[in-house]
Amino acid sequence: MCGIIGYNGFRDANNVLVDCLKRLEYRGYDSAGIAILNNDLQVFKETGYISKLEEELKFNNEIKGSIGIGHTRWATHGRVTKTNAHPHISSNKKIAVVHNGIIENFKQLKEYLMNKGYTFSSETDSEVLSHLIEDNYNGNLQDAVYNAMKKVNGYYAIVVMSKDEPNVLVGTRKDSPLVIGSGDNENFIASDITALLKYTNRVIYLNDAESVVITNKNISLYDSDNKPINREETLISWDIADAEKSGFPHFMLKEIYEQDQTVHQVTRGRLSEIDRTINFDEIVENLLVHDYDNIQIIACGTSYYAGLMGKYFFESFAKIPVFVDLASEYRYYGSFNEKSLVIAVTQSGETLDTLAALKKAKSIGCKTLVITNVIGSSATRISDGTILTQSGPEIGVAATKTFTAQVLVLLLLSLKLGKMKRYIGTDDLFQYIIQMKQLPIHVKYILDHNKQIKEIAEILRNARSVFFIGRGINFPLCLEGALKLKEISYIHAEGFAAGELKHGPFALLTKDTPVIAISSKDVTYEKIISNIGEIKARGPQVIAISEEQDTEIEKYADFVLRYPSDTGVLSFIPIIIILQLLAYYVADLKGCSIDKPRNLAKSVTVE
Repeated sequence: MCGIIGYNGFRDANNVLVDCLKRLEYRGYDSAGIAILNNDLQVFKETGYISKLEEELKFNNEIKGSIGIGHTRWATHGRVTKTNAHPHISSNKKIAVVHNGIIENFKQLKEYLMNKGYTFSSETDSEVLSHLIEDNYNGNLQDAVYNAMKKVNGYYAIVVMSKDEPNVLVGTRKDSPLVIGSGDNENFIASDITALLKYTNRVIYLNDAESVVITNKNISLYDSDNKPINREETLISWDIADAEKSGFPHFMLKEIYEQDQTVHQVTRGRLSEIDRTINFDEIVENLLVHDYDNIQIIACGTSYYAGLMGKYFFESFAKIPVFVDLASEYRYYGSFNEKSLVIAVTQSGETLDTLAALKKAKSIGCKTLVITNVIGSSATRISDGTILTQSGPEIGVAATKTFTAQVLVLLLLSLKLGKMKRYIGTDDLFQYIIQMKQLPIHVKYILDHNKQIKEIAEILRNARSVFFIGRGINFPLCLEGALKLKEISYIHAEGFAAGELKHGPFALLTKDTPVIAISSKDVTYEKIISNIGEIKARGPQVIAISEEQDTEIEKYADFVLRYPSDTGVLSFIPIIIILQLLAYYVADLKGCSIDKPRNLAKSVTVE
């Protein structure tokens, strides 16, 4: 996944491009570059973070121009070098291209172009595009892009400019996101809304196979047949403050601390104490009463773990079978059943495997519902219905508030469905609604009492491996807790269903392997106590996460992190916050790059 920005306006393009790229750096930070057009194409590239490119540009007084393109790279094809960084330039030095995606037939295209005399300088598939567009250029850049991309197999989002048309940017996409920002005497095109929020909240979404021509005053859209089309602007409610650190040292910590508001935003307008109901929009409610006999949840990464929690919710409250699949597996090996309601969970709404799985489900006649954080994203345009998590922008690569929001949406859906199927009565639903109304207080409590979490982080910082164990709904929490720890602190961590330790994982356990045990006062409490005893017999330290009124747990665990006892069935929400803070503080103590963990990007839009 890479970040793309294009600008055409009245400002200094250099400053705008670098500023926007900083807001896209979570999409990739192997290298970055910009191209500015002012009589000639000026191209500047650096490996590493965008700050390195910014420093290189700072004292260059020769950079002038109000139109340009920029790119921050997450390497998928070719090493991390300045030569492989974008933008890529055509052989005649007149055309510049930035690209996100993969060109699957680039070898054939490269051979074709080399036979025609074009020379290549990089190892990337992307460079093919600059030469291919030059090869198709006959005085109109938009036509050249359209004709060139008809020869391309794969998926892509590109922005192109040409010295021969100095007031034009052309963009097009297929299976990779592009959004257009509409300003006053300036226009933008980018991979993500967050890049544009400082300058405009008026956006137009580009659909697959469509293209756009941007001048400083006009935006012209074209369909897959290269015919002009019209589309209304969408107003974005986020503002730039939502996408900045606001005094926090890292975006991840800021986003953890926003979660008292996250749980409020997810439930706002969906819960009614007076009517004792949970409400969604008409389209979603119609999907819930549609004829289906099972639910299939498809997702990747953290969203997949949210989906596993959803399985517990739906099967407990609505008594309906649920199958949870990794989207990357479902699209090739899934159990395709037109009687399934397919729920896709995706933070960005642009995850390639999830989009492909959604399309697969649609093709066999399944009704589809997407849970996402981004209005107008590709997933919202594919699915039959959409539920927005309403979390605001999440910049840190490690998902925090969006995970919490996804889990809450799945809980709301399961309770709604349970009430519709009459497995949950009105009085019981009312009690759940009251508990959910109290969630911001419980989240705030964890955030305000984090001293002991920091102390436990000191214990974990030098560990080589950490186990997380739990039962029931706490099992997917263990998987997510382990993922958070490994992805930002680089400590090997694994989550296990506690009853499975004897079936293999015990072989990995040593006295130097800290174990984090999540316990709840439910039907499995005595079992988790037994599991802790089995672990202690082998020497490791045990850190329990348990409710405040559990006085027994201290007899078995070395350390106890507490969450409020009155959270009831919703105890998983404060537990999530504890796990996120624990991972954050460990990574901070180790001096890791928390917002930009190595080899990772925010959403995976390439295969």
